[in-house]
Formats: sequence, C-alpha cells, structure tokens
Amino acid sequence: MNVSLKAALLLVLAGFLTTACAPTQRVMTFEMPQAPHANRLVWPDPPAPARIVYVGDLVGESNFISSTDDVKSGFRRFLEVLAGVGLDSPPPQVLRRPQSGVTGPDGRIYVTDVGASALFVFDEINGTMDIWSGLAKGLNFVAPTGVAIGIDGQLLVVDSELGEVFVLNSQSGELLNRFGAGVLQRPTGIVVVPEHQLIFVADTQAHDIKVFDRQGQLVDSIGQRGDGEGEFNAPVYLAYQGGKLFIGDVLNARIQVVGVEGRIFNVIGERGLYVGNLTRPKGVALDSDGNLYVVESYYDHLLVFNQQGQLLLPIGGPGFASGRFFLPSGVWVDQHDRIYVADMLNGRVSIFQYIGNP
Repeated sequence: MNVSLKAALLLVLAGFLTTACAPTQRVMTFEMPQAPHANRLVWPDPPAPARIVYVGDLVGESNFISSTDDVKSGFRRFLEVLAGVGLDSPPPQVLRRPQSGVTGPDGRIYVTDVGASALFVFDEINGTMDIWSGLAKGLNFVAPTGVAIGIDGQLLVVDSELGEVFVLNSQSGELLNRFGAGVLQRPTGIVVVPEHQLIFVADTQAHDIKVFDRQGQLVDSIGQRGDGEGEFNAPVYLAYQGGKLFIGDVLNARIQVVGVEGRIFNVIGERGLYVGNLTRPKGVALDSDGNLYVVESYYDHLLVFNQQGQLLLPIGGPGFASGRFFLPSGVWVDQHDRIYVADMLNGRVSIFQYIGNP
C-alpha cells in the first residue's frame, strides 16, 4: 500500500475510533451462538414439564461483548484491514481444562483450570475476566482443582500437585495464607461449613477427608481406604447441605453422605452400565430444593437424584454439542439455582437453570 495512503487511512481510523468508538462497558453474556433463545434445550423432554433449562456456556473472552462490537463489524473493521491494524492481535484467552468452580455472593464466578494452571475469574457485574496464575514471587498454581468461598469471604483454592490449600483475597487474588503442606498428599475437593467453623478437604491419594479449622490447623479426618461404608477409594469433590457432606467416592462408584463427625447417612448410586448407574462419579452439588447433581464423568452425564438415591433425571451424554459433555469434572450451584458443569475436554463450563417443580 502507498505510504501516504496508509498514513491517511491511519488518521481517518484514529479519528473514527476517537469519536465513534469511545470505550464502553463490556457485558458478560452466557448467550453463546449455540444457545439461542428459540428452541431452548430443556429436560425432561416435552411434553413433560421442564425442570432444567440450558442457558449457555462460559468459555473465556468471547463471553464479553460491548456496544462497539456492532460498529467494528462494519466500517471500522474495513479500515483496520486497509491500514494493517489489528491483524496480529493475540488469540483470545479461553478455558482449557476446567476442573471445578464456585460462585461468590457478589456473582463473581471462579473456575479452576489445570490446563492453564490458573484460576479464571468471571465478573458479570463489571464485565471483566481475570486470570490468576501467580500466587507469590516464585510460586504459581500447578494443578488447581477444588475451590470454595471461605468463612470470612476469602477464596480457598486446592492445588493437587502442590498439596496445599491457598487462601486468596477474593477480589484481588492476593495470597493471604496457605495450609496443608506435609499433611495433604493429593487434595482435590474442598467445602466450607461455616456453622461448624470447619473446612473439609478430600485427600484423594490418602483416601480420606481431612478436617481443618478456620486457621488451617488439622483437627480430624474421616474415613480410610476401603469399600465399606465410611471408607473411600479416591474421593474427589464435596458438597454440603443441611448438616450432611456429599462425597464423590470415585473408585467405589458411589456418593457417600456423611455427617460432619463422620456418621453415615446414606450411600447413593451403584456401579453399572446403564444411564443412572455410576462408574466414575466426580462433582457433586445441591440446589435449593435439595436435589443432588452428580457428574458421571465416564459416561459424560449430569445425573439428578433425590437424597434417597432415586434417579430423577439424566442430562447430557457424550458429545460436543450444547447440553453434551466430554469428560466433565466438577459441578456447582449458585444462589439463583444456576447449575455449572466443568466440561473439561470441551474446554467450557456449561450452565443450566433449575426452574423447580411445578
């Protein structure tokens, strides 16, 4: 391109960007192209009343839009190409292998990602996404897995490779504390029980649930290796509701329900080959009506049970399309009964809405 023509185009583009494309607030949306409002996916299939509605996905920077996007799709993009501007933009930051997550009381969504060795922070209110990978000078996440909101509002992140729980400022990501070194072997899941001032961590390699006080001091452990009630074989993720811990007992192919003191309430699920059976259960979560969501990672399903262990609804199946999963991992439910599934090898968090019983 002629140098003088390119210079003129750059001047035009600069003026256009200054006057027509002033910075605006970005908006975070779950409404990805594969999740149109029309023909929304629901479970169970019609004509049965819908209980679960597919909302969309979290994948990364493409979840954010602004009012300038429509302008850029036209004349602005044309000028950029002519002037050679923006042709070497870095690729968008996206989830790689999300493991689990939690939604804070302010709506911020925290997603652990072992592929990126980082924690992704999605802020719907402010329209921002941050990626926290560094903990301190010379200390970075390696394999962040479980994450929970702490008793005092901090963020507790489990790193299974580092064998510790890291306590972060939930707004800035600043490292405030750490615990579990020399005690935890390969921790995975974590849940906080505020009414007992306790933190429960699933130590997968030790085959038990370790109990810490709010200062991070070990005070107890629940279980040992085995296949009897109250025994575990590679426990992973945890959930808590109504005085009960729900534990994904992976290699025993079941969910164990225990009290905070270790008393057995129930065992949910059994090994098998049919939808509703368990082979590799991982994530567990509960909605406001007490329905239990279990990620069956081997068969790529999200299974919904009642607390008596009766299968209520299967969601998903293997695949790449909306509402399908590819080796899913964790699941969590926010205060609005949104259900989030870390769809690991699809590199996304799939989001559903529980709309209750009619």
